[in-house]
Amino acid sequence: MSGGGLNLGKSVFIKTYGCQMNVYDSNRMVDLLEVAGYSKTEHLSSADLIILNTCHIREKAEEKVYSELGRLTKLKTKRKEQGSKILIAVAGCVAQAEGKRILERAPTVDLVFGPQTYHRLPFMVQNAMAGGKRIVDTEFPVEDKFDHLAQGSQQGGPSKFLTIQEGCDRFCTFCVVPYTRGAEQSRPAISIAQEARRLVADGAREITLLGQNVNAWHGESPSGGEWKLGRLICYLAEIEGIDRIRYTTSHPKDVDDELINAHREVPQLMPFLHLPVQSGSDKILAAMNRHHNARDYFHTVEKLRKARPEIVLSSDFIVGFPGEEDEDFAKTIKMVNEVGYAQAYSFKYSARPGTPAADIIDQVEDSVAAERLAGLQQLLRAQQDAFLSAQKGKKVKVLFERLGKQVGQICGRSPYMHPVHAQAPDSFLGKIAEVHIAEVKTNSLLGKVELGKRLARNAAVAEGVSL
Repeated sequence: MSGGGLNLGKSVFIKTYGCQMNVYDSNRMVDLLEVAGYSKTEHLSSADLIILNTCHIREKAEEKVYSELGRLTKLKTKRKEQGSKILIAVAGCVAQAEGKRILERAPTVDLVFGPQTYHRLPFMVQNAMAGGKRIVDTEFPVEDKFDHLAQGSQQGGPSKFLTIQEGCDRFCTFCVVPYTRGAEQSRPAISIAQEARRLVADGAREITLLGQNVNAWHGESPSGGEWKLGRLICYLAEIEGIDRIRYTTSHPKDVDDELINAHREVPQLMPFLHLPVQSGSDKILAAMNRHHNARDYFHTVEKLRKARPEIVLSSDFIVGFPGEEDEDFAKTIKMVNEVGYAQAYSFKYSARPGTPAADIIDQVEDSVAAERLAGLQQLLRAQQDAFLSAQKGKKVKVLFERLGKQVGQICGRSPYMHPVHAQAPDSFLGKIAEVHIAEVKTNSLLGKVELGKRLARNAAVAEGVSL
């Protein structure tokens, strides 16, 4: 669909909730809508199309969306009184889960579409504008949506996302992803490499491969066979201009020897891995339908650290899962102490309607879950602080992505995902430089760029200073 002047001069505002995958999806929606004559705006009040790209993972996700829609109703009414029209759309996982119920509860909404159908967004918008008909599109299409996406470029700096896999076949009992994102689908390696090259041409130096269960990727190879993630990473590392590769989110069951070998042999693959375990208790892991036990997880971590000694881990933990007793929680604490994490995310269990765990009778009292969570977070925080403190005095390579809040300061991330702030000229943005860490903050690091003579000369020239 071309703009054809139909929507020329119109703008779209997208509010993105949740995971990095939603960030990727929002960027691709912008690409699609640019072809249809829409430009992205950061100004909600003047937008012609407003999209809420929603996430269903966090607690009370639906109510947060409906609360936002209540505020947008007032804006839509005001704009109508002024003689202009706004289209309001709800996208993503809440849209997939709620479907027509959104239209029933929020009459102001014009479009509801799931994460597997946004490649049809320009046509939905055109139909809504032309006929005034409210549209719901939450079917899981037969066609691959990636075959229909515009070949645009993402917004942002030198670190960009690339979705290689969607959906999940694991069916953890607490999770809605298989119901909102559908079954696992893996993109072909050639398609992924083509997009990676476009991102590099657009300034990317670091690419994060995304998937609901990213290391379950098993896509078609260039020769027509099948590869797994480890081989794909080796393939992408051959693309000139890609200096850093990351991937998220992983399932411990799908960390195979080929992927571990990639951590050993591919220097572009960063020594940081988010590997959610959820619990240290085999009883709870079985109730969660996680397909692994504590011993499996320890063994995987052991093999990763043997292959890449400097690798650090992040993880997810759910506290207060139905049936969790004191001894189960104690096993989670034991796991955290034995593995050690540079950072982690931890939550109290909250029931998701439609998931098997929501129907388990043996729910843990909220006060008990809250007390356990506080204890776990105290331990995780201590481990994170210890890791950050250990960075003081070290030299780390930082990919600088943006300007800092202070004059003359720029910010980037270390190989371990920590934000690093340093005094350096703007010419270092988009570059990787060695930084000597001088100070440790609560969640970030401060340092000084280590300038060799050539880099110092180039920086001075860029800033118009003579040496």
